[in-house]
Amino acid sequence: MNSSPSPPIRPDVPPVSGIILAAGTSARLGRPKQTLELWGKPVLQHVIDAAAKASLREVIVVLGHRAAEIAGVLELPPEARAVHNPDFDAGQSTSLRAGLDACDRACEAAAVLVGDQPGLTTEMIDKVIRAYVMGDAQVARAMFEGAPGHPVIVDRALWSAWRTVAGDNGWRDLVASAPQRLDVDLGMPPPGDIDTPEQFEALLSAGPPRDRSGGARTATNRLPLVREPSPQGPEPA
Repeated sequence: MNSSPSPPIRPDVPPVSGIILAAGTSARLGRPKQTLELWGKPVLQHVIDAAAKASLREVIVVLGHRAAEIAGVLELPPEARAVHNPDFDAGQSTSLRAGLDACDRACEAAAVLVGDQPGLTTEMIDKVIRAYVMGDAQVARAMFEGAPGHPVIVDRALWSAWRTVAGDNGWRDLVASAPQRLDVDLGMPPPGDIDTPEQFEALLSAGPPRDRSGGARTATNRLPLVREPSPQGPEPA
């Protein structure tokens, strides 16, 4: 598949790009989990919609395995575009790299999400964005009842190092070891992901999450649009 054309960048929110990692093979599930029908729409569509309503300047959806098939069931809002990762078999780090490479140069950070968490809400995403923008940490990570999760926001100053990691876990190790990391306690259970048929059935039975944001971009619109530079300074162009 060809990458979607770049949408206009939204100037009314902090300069943070959203990256949704959705290129995997769904090996344990046995079929593409991105396209599974859940609560009235595909699993991946839930994540895209939550991100598009959040205070992100753009949303980049990274596809790989059976990309054309998956893209065919999605409805991308104006803020979103899809990019193709042909190296998806080499691990999730290749999708992260593809997403970072696709980010608009005006964006100063990236919020990394995963495409198999349909329970993720706009409210959750915006709480982590708010904490990142109001603080001075280079990494902000969502925490759910003490467990790390998504989104993970990483400052552009670290992107060069993050582009060099390999496999599925390399970038997670960088998050865990980041010296300037802010863990944002969201005060709620994790949204759950889908790796097995049992996990999918459990989410189907539980029903959709309640998003108290109401889809309105109000929580972070009042934040400053220019963040204080990180101690290491900006990444060279």
